[in-house]
Amino acid sequence: MKQFWTCTRGHRKDFFLAVLFIEAETVFELIIPMIMASMIDVGVAQGDRRYILLKGLEMVGFALLALFLGHLCAKYTALCGSGIAAQIRETEYQQIQKFSFVNTDHFNSASLVTRLTGDVTTIQNALTNGMRPGFRSPVMLLMAVIVSFLINPRLAMVFYVAAPALGLLLYFIIRQVRPLYVDLQRAWDRLNRLIQENLTGIRVVKAYVREDYETEKFDAGNQELRSTARQAFTLATLNMPAFQLVMYGTILAILWFGGRMVTIGSLKVGELTSFLSYVLQVLNSLMMFSNVFLLFTRSLTSWRRIEAVLQETPTITDAEAVPEARITRGSISFEQVSFKYEPAAPRYILEDISFEIRAGQMVGIIGQTGTAKSTLVQLIPRLYEATAGKIRLDGRPVQQYTQAHLREQIGLVLQNNILFSGTVRENLLWGNPSADEAWLRQACYIACVDEFIDRLEAGLDTVLGQGGVNLSGGQKQRLCLARCILQKPLIFIFDDATSAVDTATEARIRQRLREAFPHTTTLLISQRISSVEEADQVLVLADGRLNGCGSPAELLQHNQVYRELWQLQQAGKVAEA
Repeated sequence: MKQFWTCTRGHRKDFFLAVLFIEAETVFELIIPMIMASMIDVGVAQGDRRYILLKGLEMVGFALLALFLGHLCAKYTALCGSGIAAQIRETEYQQIQKFSFVNTDHFNSASLVTRLTGDVTTIQNALTNGMRPGFRSPVMLLMAVIVSFLINPRLAMVFYVAAPALGLLLYFIIRQVRPLYVDLQRAWDRLNRLIQENLTGIRVVKAYVREDYETEKFDAGNQELRSTARQAFTLATLNMPAFQLVMYGTILAILWFGGRMVTIGSLKVGELTSFLSYVLQVLNSLMMFSNVFLLFTRSLTSWRRIEAVLQETPTITDAEAVPEARITRGSISFEQVSFKYEPAAPRYILEDISFEIRAGQMVGIIGQTGTAKSTLVQLIPRLYEATAGKIRLDGRPVQQYTQAHLREQIGLVLQNNILFSGTVRENLLWGNPSADEAWLRQACYIACVDEFIDRLEAGLDTVLGQGGVNLSGGQKQRLCLARCILQKPLIFIFDDATSAVDTATEARIRQRLREAFPHTTTLLISQRISSVEEADQVLVLADGRLNGCGSPAELLQHNQVYRELWQLQQAGKVAEA
């Protein structure tokens, strides 16, 4: 729980004030039965109305004081619970931001969302609803038992039977319900994954008319969640009737034995009434404490899931980084680089890759689908770490640059065009928040965004839907290119970044990029031979290996894979003509 204690920093004052007011409220509530006993045995027995009125006012005063302290307790408990929950959420989110792709792959995104929301809410509810009974019950239990033994030790022996019975019931209930809480959170993960996949791919679902199939999938996941929740909460709710059975049995035993004591004169009526009040407080304290245990059991399950995220060690760190190391030119070299996603995987995704790119060169990367072209370029900004070999930028191993500096100097546009909710301007400035209006317009010109931006409802201030749903694929690609250009990096990596753009527009983008960034190294992954024909050199990948490297003209003469791709695409052009 060391990490949990760390997350309470900044909210410990609220925590201690809440505990203080809880204990003070408990003490005043425990005094009331003692005053009531005195009022009955002295005031009522002697017919002293003044004494009865005085004691009644004392009881009202203590009750009002307890009420005020209860209000303060509720206030600081809420502040403590919501504050700690917010801190846990922030700490967990910051940890996720440090993850490499390997770490993120370890937890699926739906599970991470559940751990950030549902699991944190469970802990918040446990704190908010459990603090008062959790700290109130032990004090009330201890003081009530002590006072009960002071009133009548013989009658208080009933606790030796009631307390173990309640403890055994609680033990068996928690033992059965704990694994069900684990299953419940996993069921939430699966349901969230189904929802996320459906909403992300809603256009595909509708295009294939698979709404009924998706509904059936959701129903299955929903029923699994419902079944698990029903089992868990059915067992948890057994706590109340079981405790009530013991409580009422205890009260009946006290009335039976206490009544006989009153009859023979060894116990006064006021003492019996007071004793019953304390017994009820003891049993209620035990019952509340059992509910706290159930809350704690579920929140502990959620905390372990959150703790797994917090304890996940990022696979990519700056441990070898030299703070003053800077990329100044943009040369790239691979020296016998190999990579596989899992250490235990039988074969490498990329194997024994070696090549050198001089600063300012435009380099094409081409190959059939599934030849790990995207994986290759993701090793350069250390989105994944090479399993073997060395990757150098400006002669230094990439590990010697801090991740922040490395990625600031590498402008990366991946295959999936990610745009965020907000305006077009906000999405563009996301690449460089300090960019001025002139450079923003220039970046739009280079990426050919200016060709369609004026047709949008409010130009640069047009609000985009989630993921840019109100834009075409080509428009989204050009916006992502403009966002990358705003960054002014020393190395561009375009991973099939113009696949949805027509060849004429693509040619204009390449020409404008060369004019605006003549000394910037550019890596261009493409399926089109036409896209890499102007490159200084082309890397050909096949089966995870470097099949060829050279100028387009050299490869056309000497590399079979490149020549076959060129012939296929030339044949396609002739057929279209």
